[in-house]
Amino acid sequence: MEDYFELKKNGSDVKTEFVAGLTTFLAAMYIIVVNPTIMSKTGMPFNGVLTATVLVSAFSTIMMGLYAKNPILVAPGMGLNAFFTYSVVLNMGVKWETALGSVFWAGIVFLLLSVFNVRTYIVKAIPQQIRYAISVGIGLFIALIGFVNAKFIIADPVTLLRLGKMDITTITFLIGFLLTALLIVKRVKGALIIGIIATTIFALPIGRLYGDASGINFGLPTLVSWKGLFAAPDFSLIMKMDLLGSLKLSIWPITFAILFTDMFDSLSTFVGVAEAANLVDQNGEPRNVKASLIVDAFSTTISGFFGTSAGTAYIESATGIEEGGRTVLTAVVAGLLFLPFMFFSPLLAVIPEIATAPALIIVGVFMMKPVLKINWSNFDDAIPCFLSLFLIPLTYSITQGIIWGFLSWTIIKLAIGKKNEITPMLVIIDVFAILALIV
Repeated sequence: MEDYFELKKNGSDVKTEFVAGLTTFLAAMYIIVVNPTIMSKTGMPFNGVLTATVLVSAFSTIMMGLYAKNPILVAPGMGLNAFFTYSVVLNMGVKWETALGSVFWAGIVFLLLSVFNVRTYIVKAIPQQIRYAISVGIGLFIALIGFVNAKFIIADPVTLLRLGKMDITTITFLIGFLLTALLIVKRVKGALIIGIIATTIFALPIGRLYGDASGINFGLPTLVSWKGLFAAPDFSLIMKMDLLGSLKLSIWPITFAILFTDMFDSLSTFVGVAEAANLVDQNGEPRNVKASLIVDAFSTTISGFFGTSAGTAYIESATGIEEGGRTVLTAVVAGLLFLPFMFFSPLLAVIPEIATAPALIIVGVFMMKPVLKINWSNFDDAIPCFLSLFLIPLTYSITQGIIWGFLSWTIIKLAIGKKNEITPMLVIIDVFAILALIV
């Protein structure tokens, strides 16, 4: 097994890889319930979307391990599911069957771009300084998600964001966070998983012995809830996409928007995670990038087939990588862990969001390392980098951060006569970035 999975070559072992795969799954498993919660608003059956989510996540992640040999989880993307539901179906009035067709065709275009190496050239066109900024921005984004999930940071109509109430829920989160932080400082193996389990245990009494979680847990008084054990899979959405209807000219802008958003979410995730975890080849490029992008394209294609929004690489993969995951085995373990929940999805309700929040915040800390590599004294580098790392968390979009980083880099470098730092591929990317903003 060690030879097949190249464990010794990557300085790892079976136990480390298993813990890493489990950590990645625990950090991203929310998608199994959250994705159908969002997409069912289109009229799609909740259980059908749940089954599709599990199948896409399992097959895509396992393929990312076996084919691309990267410890990265792939699943239907947050943001992409909101775009599918609220913008395309509810706002534009497009039938969900047609929208699924758009997802499928976007995947086919992805696949062609990846097979013919176009997406690899795009990765190489990203300036090194912007890569560092993307990694840092993704780290800040992950940490913000953690703080928001724990209700430690909440929305405010005046200040946009503010500190949440210091109630029993946030105090429990803080205890879990401090425990996880101490375990990390002491370099305890499996620190993130121990933190997740411990915080779940700390949260058990909320709503039972004291406190009330109804304001943050879908109206349920308890934070750790038992919703049953078994739920039968629903395969009703398989092959429900409208392939011909989605080829109409009026639908092309939607397909393009899915294509562009998914492509840059995936590219920036690969680049950011690779930079933070040093998962790079001898040329400093993300490891096995062509194969990884082919898997990502495959994921989007089968998403339309199974009945969910586009699949994409997950930034939560960084949690497993920080636990030592470096090989095929991390992705295979994470992918296999999805499959039982096609039948036992109610079990996911046991682990509340405040339990995974500390792990996400700690990963944000880990991903700050490349900030030291940004040339802050050179302002034509520093300004585009700052825009990227700042806008990723504040727009809640990796794509927006990378778009404004690219555009500002190109404009500034052209204005001061540094044309040699702008590649033809970067100019092409800028054109598509502008089109994406218009669409």
